[in-house]
Amino acid sequence: MSKKIVISGVGLWTPEHVITNDELVASYNEYADKHNEQFAAEIAAGSKEAKTHSSAAFIEKASGIKQRFIYQKDGALDISRMRPAIPERGDDELSQQAEIALAAANKALIDANKKPEDIDAVIVSCAYTQRAYPAIAIEVQERLGIKGFAFDMLVACSAATFGMHRAYEMVAAGTARAVLVINPELVSPQVNYTDRDSHFIFGDVATATVIESQDSANSDKLFEILSTKAVTQFSNNIRSNFGYMSRTHDGDPYSADKLFHQAGRKVFKEVCPMAAKHLEEHVASHGFTPADVRRWWLHQANINMNLLIGKKLLGREATADEAPVVLDQYANTASAGSIIALALHHDDLVVGDIGVLCSFGAGYSIGSLVIRRC
Repeated sequence: MSKKIVISGVGLWTPEHVITNDELVASYNEYADKHNEQFAAEIAAGSKEAKTHSSAAFIEKASGIKQRFIYQKDGALDISRMRPAIPERGDDELSQQAEIALAAANKALIDANKKPEDIDAVIVSCAYTQRAYPAIAIEVQERLGIKGFAFDMLVACSAATFGMHRAYEMVAAGTARAVLVINPELVSPQVNYTDRDSHFIFGDVATATVIESQDSANSDKLFEILSTKAVTQFSNNIRSNFGYMSRTHDGDPYSADKLFHQAGRKVFKEVCPMAAKHLEEHVASHGFTPADVRRWWLHQANINMNLLIGKKLLGREATADEAPVVLDQYANTASAGSIIALALHHDDLVVGDIGVLCSFGAGYSIGSLVIRRC
C-alpha cells in the first residue's frame, strides 16, 4: 500500500469517582451478610446458596486490580441497591454515553491537531451502548459539528481495535480523510455488584483515537499502522443477555444472567494461548519476532492473563516497560484498556520503534494492530 495510514491523536477521559477494593469489599460483605440472614431457612434447606465474604487481597491476587473509576458512585455501594444511581435523561438531553464520548473525542482531536471539519467519519465502538438508536456516534457527530457519517459498533472487549480496523480501511480506501474512533466504556450499569466473582472486574472510562493518512497529519506524534489482524471464534464463556427481547420472556429483565457473567477459568485457559498465537503470527507477518517489539499495549482484563501471554511471546515475563499495566488503577475497562495503555505509555518511543496494540474478549474476539513510530 503506497498510502501510509497513521494514528495521529489519542484521547483519554477518566471519571472523577473512584471505588477502591476496600470500599467494594466492605459493601459486598455487608450485602452478603444481609442476604444470608434473609434467606437463612432456604440456605439451611439447601435450596439457596450462602454468599461467602470477599477480600481486597483476593481481588488483587485474582486480577491485579486495586481500584476502578466509575461514572456515578452513588448507589453502587448501597446494600439496598447495589447498582449505580444514574438519573434518566430526556430525549432532548445529551445522553450519558455521548457525554463521556465527547470528552475523550475532544482530547483526541487536540492531540491530533485536528478540527471537527477535518473529520469525515465517527465510529463509537464499545462493549455496550445505552440505547439501540439513534446511534451514539451520530449524537456525538452532531454535537461536534462533523459532516459525513457515523455509526456504532459492538464487539465486546475487542471493540476498540475492531473500530480502528474499520477506520484504517476507510482511510486506505479513500472513503474518509480522517476517522474519529471513540470507546465510551460505560460498563458499570452491567456489573452485578452482588456477585463475588465479578463485582470487582470493571471500571468506566472513555478513549478515542484519530486515524488518517500521513499526508494530511500534522501532529508531532504519529504511529504508522503497518497492518491489522482480527479473528473471532464463538464461545458462551463470556455473556451478557440483556436486550430488547427481555421484555417478551416474562422473567426478570435484570436477573443475573442478563448482566455480565463469565466462566473465568475457561476464558483464561482458552483465550491466553489463542491471543499469544494471534499476536505471534501477526508480528511474524512483517518478518518480526516478539523480541523486535518495543512495546505491547495489551488488553487490560486480568494481570495473570497478560503475564502468561507475555511469557508465551517472549519466553520470559514481560517488564512493565515492555507491556505497561493500567488495570491496577482502571480495572477492566472493556475495549478501552489497551487504548488507555497507549495513551499513557507512548511518548518515550522513538522513530522506528515497533508496537503492538491488542484487545480480546467475548465472542471470542481478538483484534490487533502492528504500528511503528514515524
